[in-house]
Amino acid sequence: MDMVNQIKNYKPYNEQEKHDKIGILKYLEKEKKVFSRDNKIAHMTASAWVVNKDRSKVWMVYHNIYDSWSWMWGHADGEQDLFSVAVKEVREESGINNIIPVSRDIFSLEILTVDGHIKNGEYVSSHLHLNITYLFEADEKEIFTVKPDENSGVEWFGLDESIERSTEVWFKERIYAKLNKKLSEL
Repeated sequence: MDMVNQIKNYKPYNEQEKHDKIGILKYLEKEKKVFSRDNKIAHMTASAWVVNKDRSKVWMVYHNIYDSWSWMWGHADGEQDLFSVAVKEVREESGINNIIPVSRDIFSLEILTVDGHIKNGEYVSSHLHLNITYLFEADEKEIFTVKPDENSGVEWFGLDESIERSTEVWFKERIYAKLNKKLSEL
C-alpha cells in the first residue's frame, strides 16, 4: 500500500493527529517534491520510537542541532517507503542493526515545526516536517554507537524519564507523552 493510502487508513489517536492527518494529506495532494528536502516549506520525515522488549524503556539519541534527547528520525530524501526510512535512521543514528518492528503500521503522525538552524555550516530556513512514526523493539544489551555529525549520545530511559530528558517543551508535552501513553495501551 502506498504512503498516501496508509495515511488515509490511519485512525487518529487524538485531536492533534486528527488535524495533522488532514494537513499532511492536503500537502501530499497539492505539493510537489514533498518527499524531498528540495521542498523548503514542508517535507516528509520518519521517526522511530524504539522501546525495550518489556516496553518499559525508550532508546533515545542526543541530537546536537536541537540540543535535546529525542527519538531517532530522518528525512525521506526521495524515498516514499517511510517505514524503511525509519529503519535506516535507527541504524545510522545508533549503530544497531537488530531492531524488530512491533508493527509495520503507522504508530503516530504529526506535523512538526523546525526552527531555522545551521547544518554543515549552512543556514536551513524554518520549515515543517510532515512526520510518520513507527514503533520498534530492541534488546537493551545491544551495543550502540553515536553518529558524531548528528548526535553525541545514545541511551535507554524509563518512559517518564524519556519525557523529562527532552528539552523541547512541545515534544515533551504533545509527542513523547502521547507515544508513551499509546505504548501503555497496547
